[in-house]
Amino acid sequence: MLTKRRERLNHELREEVLAAARELFATDGYHNVTMRKIAERVRVAPGTIYHHFDDKSAILAAICMETFGKLDKRMEALVTDRSGNPLERLRRGGRMYVQFGLEHPQHYALTFAIGDAMPKHDSVMSAGLKTFENLRLCVRDCVDAGLTRMQDVEEIAQSLWATTHGVVMLFLGKPGFPFIEQSRLIESVLDIAIEGIRKKT
Repeated sequence: MLTKRRERLNHELREEVLAAARELFATDGYHNVTMRKIAERVRVAPGTIYHHFDDKSAILAAICMETFGKLDKRMEALVTDRSGNPLERLRRGGRMYVQFGLEHPQHYALTFAIGDAMPKHDSVMSAGLKTFENLRLCVRDCVDAGLTRMQDVEEIAQSLWATTHGVVMLFLGKPGFPFIEQSRLIESVLDIAIEGIRKKT
């Protein structure tokens, strides 16, 4: 009983550390945040955090893994539900991806703007590639169905990711820009992207 209680408290503290670090990284900038600063936000001694994370980059890596875990659950729906037109499924996936980024702005910005620059945390790259594989598989369905004008799955997948990622980063990074209605712009971008790869008949 005592062991379970200790495990629960350790889990709760770990989640508090991640939440505090995520907010501080987003507001103050990753390079300006120290382990001591995170400890102060959580109201624990700095040494306590080291029981859970080796250093600041390990905390960021955990945030990135959390991001990919959440995103992966959504993107897996593209693979498990293979009904309907593959191109429309691809459009749905693009919409899902953008919505995820906008719903989790701190997770997204930290993962894709900073997290990818951590070569020593191979697990982060592996998790990201696993999530990206869902997009590849969906693109493969489109190519196999003869619906695309190009045959290179990797080229199409990376181009679509670059497009949707760009939309998310613009919304997150340029809040003062006079964008048209958000949903309208997202659908317009997806229209351009899907029509750009569609095979003309």
